[in-house]
Amino acid sequence: MGTAACRSGGCERGAKATIYKMLRKLGSRPDWQIALAVTAALRVFYSAMAAAFLLILHPDPVLIQSNQLTEALPPPHGLHYAWLGIWERFDTLWFLRIAEHGYDRPMAVIFYPLYPAAIRLVSGLMPVTVAALLVSTVAAFFSFWGLLRLAEGELSEVGKLRALLLVCVWPAGFVLFAGYADSLTLALVLWAVVFGREGRWEAAAACGLLAGVARPTGVVVFIPLVVMAVRSRQARSLVVALTPLGLISYWSWLRWSGRPSVIEAYRLYQGMTMVPPWRGLAEALRLIVTGHDTLLAIKLGLVILVTVTSLRREVRIEDKAFSLALVLQMLMYSGRPLLGAMRYVLIVYPAFLIWGASAERSSSKRLGFCVTALALLNLTWMWAFLSWSLVL
Repeated sequence: MGTAACRSGGCERGAKATIYKMLRKLGSRPDWQIALAVTAALRVFYSAMAAAFLLILHPDPVLIQSNQLTEALPPPHGLHYAWLGIWERFDTLWFLRIAEHGYDRPMAVIFYPLYPAAIRLVSGLMPVTVAALLVSTVAAFFSFWGLLRLAEGELSEVGKLRALLLVCVWPAGFVLFAGYADSLTLALVLWAVVFGREGRWEAAAACGLLAGVARPTGVVVFIPLVVMAVRSRQARSLVVALTPLGLISYWSWLRWSGRPSVIEAYRLYQGMTMVPPWRGLAEALRLIVTGHDTLLAIKLGLVILVTVTSLRREVRIEDKAFSLALVLQMLMYSGRPLLGAMRYVLIVYPAFLIWGASAERSSSKRLGFCVTALALLNLTWMWAFLSWSLVL
């Protein structure tokens, strides 16, 4: 009888009912508890997936050797490598080096100082790679909590959870748990906006200032903070004018210490030159058409999707300006157009809030299809990243 019930769809309906019951139960929890549960689950999941991928990873040694700082990588076997060493890829190597040795190489200036400083602080208690993953994981928790807080009053409990789900499965979303600065930047941006909406201007300015020291995208939060400050007509809100000082201080230190500027380092060591956004877009289109660059086409398509979503009529004016500024910033480099775009769009929070509202009205079958497709892309790009064949 049990087999017959399963054949008739009873088991599937039972599984769906159990999942929905769990989601409803989770949705009734305080936001911080939801964020904590999701963070813990994803940390375990991504660590387990990385260890499992190790069995099928066969990276080309030429790819590895073409990247800097790979001379001291641990051998790709053993339990320690499966859980920790496998995450030492691309930018992570630079962040770890800066945390341990400072800006001792000219190219290091591309990597902003807040994340390696946090790693250095925590690494006094644990190995440096563990410290990097811990900082990213804690920052991911605050990112998820901040998104839920930002959605308060705009989305229902179901909509909030679905917006968070879309962030979690977004292609390259795994980077929030890797040794990258993205989760730290996202957390600071989201909480800057949360504090700004609550009129807590000093806290908003502090988060915004730190965001500019985490990544260049972080300083763009200055735009919504200024709009909210002007609208509030409170003298206290003028403190948000200090937000760009984080970025300016880092650039000033580079100049004072005789190091190359970030723009110059990108040109010399990454082959990327700053150009007007329309030129960056034109180069991306040219490479897609003439070079048949499928990955670049996917990146551009998703960036356009995020842009169109963020400019919808129901989006707040400050959020529209923030999203548009971020997209234009992504297009301002030639040579390697839209490099890192898939993880940068994670910071475009207005798009995920709109999608959360749309997902709230969607059928479970349609939502399940979208989530599955995005999750498969996410895991595919995680595999490519770990195999040294995809630069995020």
